[in-house]
Amino acid sequence: MENITIGITCGDINGIGLEIILKALALKNAGRSFKTVIYGSTKVVAYHKNIITQENIQFHSVQSPADAQPERVNIINCWPDNVNITLGKPTDVSGKCAFLALERAVKDLKAGEIDALVTAPIHKKAMQMANFPFVGHTEYITDAFGAKGSLMLMVSENLRIGVATNHLPLREVAAAVTAEKVLRKLQILAETLRIDFNLGKPTIAVLGLNPHAGDEGAIGTEDDAVIRLAVEQAKEKGILAFGPYPADGFFGSGQFHKFDAVLAMYHDQGLIPFKTLSFGEGTNYTAGLASVRTSPDHGTAYDIAGKGEADETSFIRALYLAADIVRNRSEYLEMHANSLERRKRKALESETGEDEEVVEVIPEE
Repeated sequence: MENITIGITCGDINGIGLEIILKALALKNAGRSFKTVIYGSTKVVAYHKNIITQENIQFHSVQSPADAQPERVNIINCWPDNVNITLGKPTDVSGKCAFLALERAVKDLKAGEIDALVTAPIHKKAMQMANFPFVGHTEYITDAFGAKGSLMLMVSENLRIGVATNHLPLREVAAAVTAEKVLRKLQILAETLRIDFNLGKPTIAVLGLNPHAGDEGAIGTEDDAVIRLAVEQAKEKGILAFGPYPADGFFGSGQFHKFDAVLAMYHDQGLIPFKTLSFGEGTNYTAGLASVRTSPDHGTAYDIAGKGEADETSFIRALYLAADIVRNRSEYLEMHANSLERRKRKALESETGEDEEVVEVIPEE
């Protein structure tokens, strides 16, 4: 863990992002088992430092993550100019700064300069004003890595919920929910549960699209014709998927406790119950990528920006989840590499006939 370096984007400089980052890094036990690097600006970070009461923060400007020091707040400057901070409002400047920080951080993540990335919240309106060509972080990072797909996975201590469709208008959801897409999301979810969360045989509940999961076709045919088909196809591939379940009763009855994860069909179907049960203590994880990216489970919170009231709990959880996943992946790869080596060795011994046990005989004196 001591060798892990986690990059942190500043997010929207008019929101609470840098406040929660600095509060988190100021804690005695936060950031000590791994190094952290903020992508932003020393001047902007210093501005937000004046908002909080924590004093044990030492800035360290670095050119690259390799120069980061364990006990410092390391900062990589992503833009050279002074910028105007307008707390509590989306501006083209706040969008541009967030974009520049994200761009540099993802570049370093792809190059292996950092082991994981934690992104502070951005504001979609500000990003549009800065000509950011994506709906959000998840879509940008997925595209940057050239991944065929990814999964937005909300994670808390007792609940994991993925969504089949991300930031999509509700009127477009039904057409976007195809058997192929649901199956692909189930494959990503099952793999990340095994590798990133160290679960041997994870179980996944799949929610229906329509009220009462369609009521056997009385309220829509998608649940039987599309989602159930995808669940059956997933089972054929060895994935322990079950459903579709009616979403309301599933959470109301506490059925979610019986599964390792849940796949919802659209954004609010998954995030409303998640935030109701875990708001402020959850993490957004982008599953299915070659690299690790997490973020807190809330937005820019413009209404409290600059007031020193923001709660850093979710951000701390995002930091430690990122580090845990890096460690779990490393252990998984090492374990399976050793297993492959053992299989190769046994196969070679079998071919050469050298698989018999050798007993050393020590003659009596």
